[in-house]
Amino acid sequence: MALYALGDLHLSFGCPERPANLKKGVWRDHEERIRNNWISTVSEDDTIVLTGDFSHGKTEEQLRPDIDFLLALPGRKIMLRGNHDMFWDAKKTSKLNEKYTGSLFFLQDNHAVYESKSKKYALVGTKGYCFENLDSLEHCMKLEEREAARLRRSFYSAVSAGLGNFIMFLHYPPTSPLWPPTPELCRALGMSRKEEAVIRRDERALLSKRNGDNNGHNLVINLKKLPRELKNRASCVTQIDSSPFTEIAEEYGAETVIYSHAHGKERFGDSLSGNVRGVRYQLVSGDYLDFRPYKIME
Repeated sequence: MALYALGDLHLSFGCPERPANLKKGVWRDHEERIRNNWISTVSEDDTIVLTGDFSHGKTEEQLRPDIDFLLALPGRKIMLRGNHDMFWDAKKTSKLNEKYTGSLFFLQDNHAVYESKSKKYALVGTKGYCFENLDSLEHCMKLEEREAARLRRSFYSAVSAGLGNFIMFLHYPPTSPLWPPTPELCRALGMSRKEEAVIRRDERALLSKRNGDNNGHNLVINLKKLPRELKNRASCVTQIDSSPFTEIAEEYGAETVIYSHAHGKERFGDSLSGNVRGVRYQLVSGDYLDFRPYKIME
């Protein structure tokens, strides 16, 4: 009996038209690799957590073939919500769990239990969120606060059940690779007033083209590309190495944090990896793993 994870399956069997990005490269016929790798790795006695974006289906009719695909595969299946799982309204998680009792478990504001050879673990999680410059920083912080509250409810559920060992799951990476050039960040990076003034001028010009609409795609600093010394400075005023999600993981002593969402070689290093402040972080995006379930533990 083992615990596995795999993210970003991006199934679309029931969609009227297959998403264009699933027709080429590593995504071409990826469902067959998922099936083959899953069957050769996961047994009926194992548990596998799918860390979001498992279906592009938006309606019950579109979703059904993707659900049937998963149900035909071995193992106990626990589902986490991703940004593409549009069928899953967080307020309807209880109804989903009622509907799929005994076949799928939807992890949101609750917990699941996994018993290893030596311990009983609570599997906790939420979709999470991170800044990707797709919306404003203010909107990102609002969504992050909401998701952090949901994560706490998942931990509360487990603690109330008397559980004290945790494996934590997110869809989004736990930290952010990009950050707006806020005044605090500019100061941390040692920018002169003249250098910062140039940034502010460019920001105003960019917003002016959109009639002041701050909807993301603004000027950002790629934190991953900073020299180590500047990364250390930036860590105090950004979320390059910590966030509300990492803080909650550390607060509760989670052993491992599993996440996905980061696609393509240029994105695989977006967030934390390995042991950081006593917590082990692992990316399980489908294309990162070549669609082979990742074994967390026996």
